[in-house]
Amino acid sequence: MSYTYEHPRPALTVDCVVFGLDETGLKVLLIKRGRQPYLGRWALPGGYVEEDEDLDTAARRELLEETGLHLGTRKSRKAPGSAYLEQLYTFGKVNRDPRCRVVTVAYYALVKLSDHRVKAATDAAEARWFTVRGLPSLAFDHREIFDTALARLKAKVRYQPVGFALLPPKFSLTQLQRMYEVILERALDKRNFRKKVLALGILEELPELEEGVRHRAARLYAFDREAYEERTLTGMNFEI
Repeated sequence: MSYTYEHPRPALTVDCVVFGLDETGLKVLLIKRGRQPYLGRWALPGGYVEEDEDLDTAARRELLEETGLHLGTRKSRKAPGSAYLEQLYTFGKVNRDPRCRVVTVAYYALVKLSDHRVKAATDAAEARWFTVRGLPSLAFDHREIFDTALARLKAKVRYQPVGFALLPPKFSLTQLQRMYEVILERALDKRNFRKKVLALGILEELPELEEGVRHRAARLYAFDREAYEERTLTGMNFEI
């Protein structure tokens, strides 16, 4: 049986704020639009949700199609060393898109830069990483979406271990501290930080040291997700 709807149906899209971390700081992935509107302007990767897919699937598909970034399946989201993807917020100002009434569901993702080589495709003319403090002018309301995602990351990284998705599988305590300092944009006391993070009991000390470094090689660690999940069940409070 077919139905006739009296009410208008706005278009639905997804937009993704993808963060990465390297020696120069915190990065965000942008695409240069290859079509109107905003032809040639930088924007967040995203696009229209198809009628036969859910929102998470649409977000992953658009990232793969526009940037070549593959975040895997929903089941792998919480696997050790995997990328992190989370729904952020819904943006629905009436005139946010000049083409028609469009509501977008925004996501933010955390990935290891070394694991992903971006390549523009579909309607993206180019894909590139930018430092979060050096963004170009963005199309649509994407600056607002980015600012919301950055604020969420700054808050969440302090009470959930999402930041480990930005690090290599094996990391030093110096690398771990730098990740927090870059995101929070403030210095942390080295002694207090190490005492606090080791006391959480969620790091696995590895029988390996850094290689190829000019300074004294540091001990390497890995994030132990099973230990984290067990400790949260017993009431552990993760806070940096």
